Amino acid sequence: MTESAPHVPVLLPAVLDGLNVAAHPDGLFIDGTVGAGGHAAAILTAAPRARLLGFDRDPRSLDVARAALAPYQDRVTLLYASFDQMGELAPAHGFAAVEGILLDLGLSSMHVDDPARGFAFRADGPLDMRFDPAGHAPTAADLVNTLDADELADLIYQYGEEHDSRRIARAIVAARPLHTTRQLAETIERVQRGPREKIHPATRTFQALRIAVNDELGALQRVLPQAIRLLKPGGRLAVISFHSLEDRIVKQFFRDESTDCLCPPRQPVCTCGHKATIALIHRKPLVADDAEVAANPRSRSAKLRIAEKINADK
Repeated sequence: MTESAPHVPVLLPAVLDGLNVAAHPDGLFIDGTVGAGGHAAAILTAAPRARLLGFDRDPRSLDVARAALAPYQDRVTLLYASFDQMGELAPAHGFAAVEGILLDLGLSSMHVDDPARGFAFRADGPLDMRFDPAGHAPTAADLVNTLDADELADLIYQYGEEHDSRRIARAIVAARPLHTTRQLAETIERVQRGPREKIHPATRTFQALRIAVNDELGALQRVLPQAIRLLKPGGRLAVISFHSLEDRIVKQFFRDESTDCLCPPRQPVCTCGHKATIALIHRKPLVADDAEVAANPRSRSAKLRIAEKINADK
């Protein structure tokens, strides 16, 4: 495994403030994507008697987090599991009603910087892209070498928002078998048309494959209602997203759950019976300022949305 640059947690002061950590020095918190442990360590420092439950489906990330959180080991429980299992696993570990939950959806620098994981195209490595390398999910190589051109094009368009998806898919099928990140990136480069964009032409395709391999959007949709149920009234959920597909899901969920009625606007009488479960802390997402972007370019695309639970019945 290559040496990674130190992980810098994005929007850290906004996360601590948004979760109202200082007001709960002995509270219970969940970090659904503990990663290198940066946000978790800051929460445990700001709340000196708090306990934290951390999830990650990458055992290597858990090893890093375990080392980073060693000073707080008596107050930390780390689970090798996906965050969309928190509804079941959190209560089993004493976290049935918590003050705050954080979901940092960003791809860890530990993943990008290790060519053997297959997430990046600037260094050659196997086309893997699984967050859990010991899991049974299909790898990126499985997808690019088995899907037909239409299925592959749809995947690249849906999850990568790549408008040239059909041309790219046809090129991939013609070049098969593809086994490495460089082979795939070079295949995409060869069919690029028009002027070069600021991003590498393979960026959106790699994003699409990563999302599909790890079912990232499905997991996000599953975890959001679980997180709300685990919060105490007044507890807060903070979600950091890094691309529009994630942010759209969070925005729509927060909008629906902060609204009393979801009936069509022209319907004269409410028949859905929906009641708001959360209140939005900010109408618009929080973003990094210029100083943070300069210090940590990864924060440029980060958006933080925060909601507070208001209904104890869900």
